[in-house]
Amino acid sequence: MRLSAIGDVCHAVAMVNRIQTAWPDTEITWVIGKVEYQLVRLMPNIRFIIFDKKRGKAAVDDLKHAVKDEVFDALLMMQVALRANLASRVINAKLRIGFDWTRSKELHWLFANKRVASRKHAHVLDGFMDFADALGVPSVEKLKWDIPVSDEDKLWARQQAQKLGKYIVIAPAASKAERNWLPERYASIADYIQQQNVNVILCGGPGKLDRETADAIKHHAATELQDFTGKTSLHQLLMLLKHADLVIAPDTGPAHMATTVGTPVIGLYAHSNPLRTGPYNNLDDVVSVYNECIEEQKGKSWRKLPWGIRAKGSHLMERISIEQVKEKVSGYMV
Repeated sequence: MRLSAIGDVCHAVAMVNRIQTAWPDTEITWVIGKVEYQLVRLMPNIRFIIFDKKRGKAAVDDLKHAVKDEVFDALLMMQVALRANLASRVINAKLRIGFDWTRSKELHWLFANKRVASRKHAHVLDGFMDFADALGVPSVEKLKWDIPVSDEDKLWARQQAQKLGKYIVIAPAASKAERNWLPERYASIADYIQQQNVNVILCGGPGKLDRETADAIKHHAATELQDFTGKTSLHQLLMLLKHADLVIAPDTGPAHMATTVGTPVIGLYAHSNPLRTGPYNNLDDVVSVYNECIEEQKGKSWRKLPWGIRAKGSHLMERISIEQVKEKVSGYMV
């Protein structure tokens, strides 16, 4: 059970692929959010149950009906939100595996009868892998992400890539405006990249914040930017990210989607610890002011605070300078 969000579902895919590789005959049912399902819907040998949280109690009733008369060997409770905890009660499972005591929140521990092993300072993806460990699934030397897309979406992305040539993606919008970098600074980086004869494209979802952020960047940019914001399905976006040479993004879903297809990511962080939520394969490439922000606010290093604690404030991302990002980007311009 992992309902949301896109980035976390990307992390969960690696764990699911691990189970499928080691135990190919395992029957897997995934309870997942409505939007997130669109990303993973073509994964083979998985039965998906869509949980539309906007439907409230009706969503729980739908889930109850979908699993009626079934008894699962194990339920992996990979979401600590109270809504997910309460919904999980309608699922009958011999083992109800939840997070360890330290990572349990919102009464999560009440709904589990087994917990994963305790782990200190774990990335979210590693935390999900703890569930496979709890099941006894053999470990893997190399992570695998297999998110199938249609041939039509692959062809569409190849055609776009052929038109664009060498390109870098800026996916500028997180779920909350305070986690976004300044549009004029994104624009400055985009101009720098295009001066190196590399194209820049903007990507994002159909939401208002994504649209406004993309428009603001284009307004400040001195060069013309290709804009795919709100114009792609999740699968088309995934393939656009795959053909890119680099992705620049804050703490947002496309950063983790890029990781699943092997494209390097420069992540921009101020509110959350990138060691916990950063692009898994590129933690050395993040530009982060989180450490200084959290120490100023709490009076101590993040190492002495509860894991995952967030820094608060609407202007923290302003501390990330153009030069810091340009320095990281320059390493990919050679």
